[in-house]
Amino acid sequence: QVQFVESGGGLVQPGGSLRLSCVASGFTFRTYAMRWYRQAPGKEREWVAHITSSGGSTNYADSVKDRFTISRDNAKNTVYLQMKSLKLEDTAVYYCIRFLGGTAFGPWGQGTQVTVSS
Repeated sequence: QVQFVESGGGLVQPGGSLRLSCVASGFTFRTYAMRWYRQAPGKEREWVAHITSSGGSTNYADSVKDRFTISRDNAKNTVYLQMKSLKLEDTAVYYCIRFLGGTAFGPWGQGTQVTVSS
């Protein structure tokens, strides 16, 4: 079955960095675009970053542009999110998901918690 396993979250001070990983299984990874989303307490889940199936093109939410970098390794069925210059407002649970034709195809994984705090 389709599965996404996120990891790499943790507690970091403002201005710090983290690298998130997401291992996907149960489908042909290289044929799907991938996205990272996040959900902060009391807020709706929001899109963070997008990468095409080949990895040749990426897009970011304005709130993370120039601070976050999405990448993928199709040989490892893994998508990454490198985060730098972290801010308090980046605190959230981060999820990865496959994306095709304007739709996110789940199921959603457990996510990984990122907490930015001094």
